[in-house]
Amino acid sequence: MAARVYITGAAGSGTSSLGRALAEHLGVPHLDTDDFFWAPTDPPYTERRPVEERLALIAAAQLAEGPEGGWVLSGSADGWGEMAINGAGLIVFLVTPMPVRLARIRRREGEKFGDRIRPGGDLFHNHSEFLKWAAAYDDPYFRGRSLQRHREWLAGRSEPVLELSGAQPVADLVKSCLARLGA
Repeated sequence: MAARVYITGAAGSGTSSLGRALAEHLGVPHLDTDDFFWAPTDPPYTERRPVEERLALIAAAQLAEGPEGGWVLSGSADGWGEMAINGAGLIVFLVTPMPVRLARIRRREGEKFGDRIRPGGDLFHNHSEFLKWAAAYDDPYFRGRSLQRHREWLAGRSEPVLELSGAQPVADLVKSCLARLGA
């Protein structure tokens, strides 16, 4: 069976970048949870797909290479995606300092949306709220996706968990994942 890896962490931690690079190296499809979680809308990221639809889309993508095929799933399936994660042979948990995460989010969203996220832009409010939400990840009392919630979830998993610093270069992260996979 080909490698099946789930990569998770905070927004801006580097899960998508590592997911793309690792999938390319392994020669398996890269699947990002955001592509399944959000319905295509303009403005983007405003309408959630129903859970059943998300899971059906992910399952179809995971089986695209056949029942023995591999995949790399990156992002957060927190609270809805257990079925998508089952079958992973490795969970990679990226822990990345908040300043690094927020800088990545600002850069990524600036490249993607340009003036739309600046004051007066139609996405300014959404972008500002997203940054506040992402910054709350380290707050142990935050009810959304948080470091504490991730650690509690990981403690209950039976799959091997590889915790890495998302501040490392992607090439180094890929090497660490490959070493753990024995690839």
